Amino acid sequence: MSMGGHWRRVRDLATADVTVLGAGVLGLSCALACLRRGARVQVIDPHGPASGASGGIVGALAPHMPENWNPKKQFQFESLIMGRDFWPWVEQVSGATTGYRPTGRIQPIMTERQIPQAHRRAGQAADLWQGLASWQVVDPTGSDWEPPTDQGILVRDTLSAHLHPRKATQAMAQAVRALGGVFAADEQGIVIDATGWAGLKALSRDLGAEVGNGVKGQAALLQCDGAGCEQIYADTLHIVPHTDGTVAVGSTSERDFDDPATTDDQLDDIVARARMMLPILANAPVVERWAGVRPRALSRAPMMGAHPNRPDRFIVNGGFKIGFGMAPKMGEAMADLVLDGIDTLPDDFRVSASL
Repeated sequence: MSMGGHWRRVRDLATADVTVLGAGVLGLSCALACLRRGARVQVIDPHGPASGASGGIVGALAPHMPENWNPKKQFQFESLIMGRDFWPWVEQVSGATTGYRPTGRIQPIMTERQIPQAHRRAGQAADLWQGLASWQVVDPTGSDWEPPTDQGILVRDTLSAHLHPRKATQAMAQAVRALGGVFAADEQGIVIDATGWAGLKALSRDLGAEVGNGVKGQAALLQCDGAGCEQIYADTLHIVPHTDGTVAVGSTSERDFDDPATTDDQLDDIVARARMMLPILANAPVVERWAGVRPRALSRAPMMGAHPNRPDRFIVNGGFKIGFGMAPKMGEAMADLVLDGIDTLPDDFRVSASL
């Protein structure tokens, strides 16, 4: 029996066709994609929407470099383009803000060696990004919203966007309800496991081999109005201006940690570096300190597909730092697989890639 045929059988026998475990960005993207195709969907998360890593505050939707192209980069490119319609649609359906703005990203050129590299990438982006976005080497304008550059030039790309992760996830949950999805407690029908860091640990136990782990991140919100400006990426630091008059700065990447929810002097360093980079932030008060654990598959790519040894169970996990950018297309790809038996997943995304 085809997967699509199995779905039709489940539809006849159960209240829900699909149960999504986890109300983070990846789980809710799957729920929305299935609802849009007419499936009956329920979501289970005992902690509520945006309670894990998807409840964060940074929200940089940024592409990989336009070079050494591969299926993962193509998938991400297509998802970022889809996001231009997806996130406004979530806002329309939910009546809530996601904080999404496709305003691009600027990066400083700090060494002479980076100059030809930046120009080369501009040419590659012109081809690989199909005229839908650009990568440009530009002169500084003297704006307060520009990082220092030792070489006097910047890179600006128009594929990047940003949103407020917590608000976006909460808006997705409201969109699920608006489309007839329900939040429940008991599994029914086909199950999509999108339980983040905890799910990776559970899967590792089931398979007897580590398939992924959690990486802690710390970030802060500063009170400063940069709405409408580009996000900045410089010296591994993300600076993201939200639409609510705050600016997010982050984040750390900690493999070893004792408490997943506490912040410490590592975040103090992040804030200090951001203030040094952008003097406009020098006196901006910190209004929130955040820490959480992001799920990272061993393959370093998102993890999607059928569970290796549990029939009628699927996995979507491992978004790590790119989950929000990947979510629109990941949801559609999982709906293809779960509802229609159509497998369009890149090989690097499969669970077997992390074994």
